[in-house]
Amino acid sequence: MPQDIRVKICGLTAAADVSAAVEAGAAYVGFVFFEGSPRHVTPERARALALGVPAGVAKVALTVDADDTALDVLTETVPLDMLQLHGHETPARVAEIKARYGLPVMKAIGIAEPADLTPIDAYSQVADQLLIDAKPPKGASRPGGNALAFDWGLIAGRDWSLPWLLAGGLTPGNVAEAIARTGARQLDVSSGVERAPGVKDAALIRAFIVNARGLSTD
Repeated sequence: MPQDIRVKICGLTAAADVSAAVEAGAAYVGFVFFEGSPRHVTPERARALALGVPAGVAKVALTVDADDTALDVLTETVPLDMLQLHGHETPARVAEIKARYGLPVMKAIGIAEPADLTPIDAYSQVADQLLIDAKPPKGASRPGGNALAFDWGLIAGRDWSLPWLLAGGLTPGNVAEAIARTGARQLDVSSGVERAPGVKDAALIRAFIVNARGLSTD
């Protein structure tokens, strides 16, 4: 298993969890700005957490259909490296946000069936990265973090013109298989490294990254 896999630990809410992610070798740390999530943090809280992140680890803000007012506050308060758009933002809105804030933008796209892959081409023209995630089930209150995987066969052997991350139902136990089946070089995990909703587990974070990279723990 390749050791150049990059991992994003999302939904961090505590300084100890940020430290655990960084020490385990995470390439990205994510903060959730969506009140319907148990991982939600305020801009002020996120600022305190982000200030403890060393250079070289990207700080990502997950937002859901946020308007300019909310994004203004967020970007002015938190030292961010990337914006992750996890709502119904159109390609035009993605381009607008990227231009307005001068930050790289990651667009999440939910997948449940082959037709869900169609929008990827349009978003590939405007986003800097893609997050290929499981589409939330009908009636779900959150656009992500639902601990669900999609059929990895839908994207097996596919490649896109920009970097992308695989997300959705990933755990330390299945991440190696996910990489083998999809060819993903970047992974995003949140609930899969928690011992309770919104409560990260340092041992699970380390196990996830070790297993993703195929490293020996001896």
